[in-house]
Amino acid sequence: MATLCFFEETIRDQGGKETMSLEIGRSSYYDEDSLYLKVDDKTIIVNRATATKIWEAVDGVATYLSLRI
Repeated sequence: MATLCFFEETIRDQGGKETMSLEIGRSSYYDEDSLYLKVDDKTIIVNRATATKIWEAVDGVATYLSLRI
């Protein structure tokens, strides 16, 4: 499986009590290029339709929080 990682970091919760390892990238495991998400040691590869839904949700939160550049 060929991947291209766009984000990889261990994230700490605002309260400082919990951490989570998060990796986001592109996978060519299936015929169609896909989004992969790895949280701690669990990885999922999602199709384009699901990737679009995830992007729309993240984009909506970014707009709400005024995080857009």
